[in-house]
Amino acid sequence: MKVDFWQLSRDPPPRVVALIAARVLAQGERLLVVSDDAEQRQLIANALWDASPESFLANGHAGDTGQERQPILLSAEPVAPNGASHVVFADGIWRECEGFSRLFLLFGEDTIEAARATWRALDGPVGVERSFYRQEGGKWRRVA
Repeated sequence: MKVDFWQLSRDPPPRVVALIAARVLAQGERLLVVSDDAEQRQLIANALWDASPESFLANGHAGDTGQERQPILLSAEPVAPNGASHVVFADGIWRECEGFSRLFLLFGEDTIEAARATWRALDGPVGVERSFYRQEGGKWRRVA
């Protein structure tokens, strides 16, 4: 299992989720986006529809009709009725979950201590590969 920590500094979660979602879909995979905040989920949904002028990233909300067909599903829970192999925790809150090959934790200044604690907690378990990304000069760079 791969766990990516993305430290937000310049771009807000909806923009970063759209960037990650485009990459996940380009790999032929599906994505689950998790946030406890319904307003944040809607902002992310809007950002996905407006991701780029030439395309949009189709998405839906958990509990809606056809949720299992959505390439990107937004939910308050880390359960993927769409069969997603990747999950983004957009609200900065880590959740224990199974069945995903790659997990992304987005965090900012307000959740940095919790992200550090999660990083330390994931040091050692067999089969966990951690990466840390930071925005530098507008580009995302892997720093650990």
